[in-house]
Amino acid sequence: MNLRILYDNHAGTTFKSGWGFSCLIESNKNKILFDTGWNGAILLHNMKNAGINPEEIDKTIISHFHWDHIGGLSYLLNRGKKSEKEFEIYIPESVSNKFKNEIRRYAKVIEISDALKIQENIWTTGELGGEIKEQSLVINTAKGNIIITGCAHPGLDNIIEKSREFGDVYAVIGGYHNSEIDLLNEIPLVIPCHCTLKIKEIRQKMPKSYKKCFAGLYIDFTGYFG
Repeated sequence: MNLRILYDNHAGTTFKSGWGFSCLIESNKNKILFDTGWNGAILLHNMKNAGINPEEIDKTIISHFHWDHIGGLSYLLNRGKKSEKEFEIYIPESVSNKFKNEIRRYAKVIEISDALKIQENIWTTGELGGEIKEQSLVINTAKGNIIITGCAHPGLDNIIEKSREFGDVYAVIGGYHNSEIDLLNEIPLVIPCHCTLKIKEIRQKMPKSYKKCFAGLYIDFTGYFG
């Protein structure tokens, strides 16, 4: 299993940056896209640069209903798998029915409220938070859970607490927004992306666990599964 950042405020050579977030989780079974950034053209450019064919995406997870996480979805739906049974979109239940009904024209919609096992070793936390509801992904590995967040509007503390229902935490990757960061001190791998307001503080306080996020970043987790 590996993970590739496809959309972020920063970008590596030959990749493009943009406000938003998207990453791909790839295993020998399938490819799961988490969020789609804002600009679909940038998303597709970065996918092409990473050697990823949109038609190979099996599932897409939408963390929450904000423009910088769903903007690229229409581009993906127009260029992705054509069969409704093949292409699955996991959307928080609280998202507007108009949006979900529009997506149903192109793909199979799975509405998420509670924690759900998406496939072997991968769970959604289910909707968390109050005014802004958001889901995160939890990947179970032999080293601990890898948490992937969109913006962490419910707070990293709540997301981490929920993920611990599935085991200890090894990594937190994605947007942290303005969450308290002291709880990250003992986590081995910390990759703050996109909307994180305290990146400088994280880098200074956690130099051993911190890793810079950017579009094009590739992380191989293959050896983490025993």
